[in-house]
Amino acid sequence: MKNPLTKKIVKEFRYGIEKYIIIFLFMLVTISFVSGFLVAGNSMKQAYDESFEKYNIEDGNFELTNEASETIFDKYEDAKIYSNYYVEMKTVNNSTLRIFKNRDTVNKVCIMKGEFPKGTNEIAIDRMYADNNNLSVGDEIKVGDEKLKISGLVALSDYSALFSDNNDIMFDSIKFGVAVVSSEKFNLFDKDDLHYSYSWKYCISPKDDIEAKEKGEDLYNLISEEYKISKFTPRYINSAINFAGDDMGGDKTMMIVLMYILTIIIGFIFAIITSNTINNEATIIGTLRAMGYSKKELIFTYMAMPIIVTLVSAVLGNILGYSVFKDIVVNLYYGSYSLPTYKTIWTSEAFILTTIIPIIIIMIINVTILTNKLSLSPQKFLRRNLSKKQRKKLVKLPPFKFLTRFRLRIVLQNSSNYIVMFIGVIFANIILMFGLMMVPLIDNYKNEVIENMVSKYQYILKAPIEIKNDDVEKYAVQSLKTYNTDNEEEISIYGIESKSKYIDVNIKDKEVCISDGFSEKYSLKIGDIITLKEQYGTKKYEFKVSKIYHYPASLSIFINRDYFNDIFDNKEDYFNGYFSDEEITNIDKSMIASIVTEDDLTKLSRQLDKSMGGMFNMVKIFAVILYMVLIYLLSKVVIEKNSLSISMVKILGYSNKEISKLYIFSTTIVVLLSIILSIPISKFIINMIYRNIMAGYSGWIYLTISYSLYVKMFLIGILAYTIISAFQFYKIKKVRMDVALKTIE
Repeated sequence: MKNPLTKKIVKEFRYGIEKYIIIFLFMLVTISFVSGFLVAGNSMKQAYDESFEKYNIEDGNFELTNEASETIFDKYEDAKIYSNYYVEMKTVNNSTLRIFKNRDTVNKVCIMKGEFPKGTNEIAIDRMYADNNNLSVGDEIKVGDEKLKISGLVALSDYSALFSDNNDIMFDSIKFGVAVVSSEKFNLFDKDDLHYSYSWKYCISPKDDIEAKEKGEDLYNLISEEYKISKFTPRYINSAINFAGDDMGGDKTMMIVLMYILTIIIGFIFAIITSNTINNEATIIGTLRAMGYSKKELIFTYMAMPIIVTLVSAVLGNILGYSVFKDIVVNLYYGSYSLPTYKTIWTSEAFILTTIIPIIIIMIINVTILTNKLSLSPQKFLRRNLSKKQRKKLVKLPPFKFLTRFRLRIVLQNSSNYIVMFIGVIFANIILMFGLMMVPLIDNYKNEVIENMVSKYQYILKAPIEIKNDDVEKYAVQSLKTYNTDNEEEISIYGIESKSKYIDVNIKDKEVCISDGFSEKYSLKIGDIITLKEQYGTKKYEFKVSKIYHYPASLSIFINRDYFNDIFDNKEDYFNGYFSDEEITNIDKSMIASIVTEDDLTKLSRQLDKSMGGMFNMVKIFAVILYMVLIYLLSKVVIEKNSLSISMVKILGYSNKEISKLYIFSTTIVVLLSIILSIPISKFIINMIYRNIMAGYSGWIYLTISYSLYVKMFLIGILAYTIISAFQFYKIKKVRMDVALKTIE
């Protein structure tokens, strides 16, 4: 004879098959993606970590204003120096290629497709840059004034993220790329175009970043005694090397936390469904208990479906994750970073995190609620008295109209369902707000940067050079770093004319004006003292904030040029740059350190749109699906829980439409309130998350969320619920009148 409890599990599945299939599909997709993310992420991270030894990645690099003597290569006891010269040339789409000699000692190159360049008419370019500019092996590419054949696609081990400058807020794989040519070809480049860059490797690797910092400072002091250093970048602060690896770790944590939050919400939905089933089957449970079935057996029975659904979702999710979704995630990583080839690593971590732990979470939630629910005596179950305390008097409602009081009573009786629904709506709206706000945020930042550019061209010179152009204006610039902050960040100090025609702020002698992004990120106000330090040294500077200026392009300080030269011990009329709205053609190119244009200032928005545009759309779709699943399941439980009452009012002659006005309208009010209240809560939480995220990056992007976005969120919520309410109406129509007649109280 079959165990009736086993038959009960099968019956429960058949009765609630619709709910369980929806939960199963939702958990399947979530676990599949997270599992694929973990497998791909771990594989890519291991390949990334191994690349440091495999490709002999530098411990740091520096750039000199002039070529060093041959003695530099063997001069220092603690570090070995290697030349790593490069040239920068304009190419397709007005982008810049940083071209190196093919390297076989330090910072080795990974060939992804094709072969390394030979002779003087071939070049191998970065794989990601090629993808973003629709280039492939065999194509010709114009580099400077000549055309070269692309022999291969490569990944440079020291450029896993394509940062053209270490202080940029974001890399740029569209307008900036790296490439290698043969030694024969590299020697043909004009010496005036060479950047004298050098890499170093320590004889004994530092134990940690603290020791790396100390060693870096010692090496800087030794080199600066003999040479003028224009750039000095130890590996531990090199964004081009570290950014991809750091991002992989952060993504992994975020995805796991997201999955566990969703699992907890699903766990409570399971608990509500099970509690509703227990309420409906109270007399059956009382009979089983009276027949000798233990509480543990009943807990196991009612917990079976949540565990089975979770287990099947997790197992199939891992299978899909290891196969289909792994490749999707790998493509996402390769769409953002210039990573070397990887090998899939199968680890038990993904299985534990996406199968074992979700099942434990579901078990803990359901065991806790079931233990409490099934601790009553058999007599109470038989009498359908499922309250542990004496029956409380019903909450006395104000003298509203009958229908209003009836609806309020429905809300109060299903308060636990509606609380979970409210929490779920908040979580879904946080995800939805993030997905909706990012594209407008990026576009707004881009527009703000363009509209508030100091000038169309900012020339930074290697040394002061006088020219005769009416349009130009001299300025001086130097970079300092924040002091005593979690993230040492570069701050640009501009020395400008007291009545500048390019910067619309009147700065008097010794006044200090900071950009509003600097003010907002570090909570600075007028009168505050800012302490900054030398970028590569230890000298400190203090500035007292006098004014705040709207300049979104970077974190900056603007002071009078005379004051600038006084602070930094420069000659009286020192300058090292020109502002100009026209391209300057009468400067020797060899004396120009860099030119800042619109393309340089908008690289963040351009790269985010390219790398994350598709992801933002996925986030929006996921948020809407989560929202609909939660509301559908919980509103369905409300109707099932009140099926007896619905049956009774049908007997009294109420039509399906009239009953819908009672039950669906009650849920509608709760959903509307949840949407309205969740929007400001979501904004508050997004504010906190956004500030923490931006604190870890250089620069600042203003968090701007338009009122139209809130309206869009509200309309998406209403539209999704309108679809759900049609299913609710169908569910009410299916409740038969004989439900009330068959129920014995």
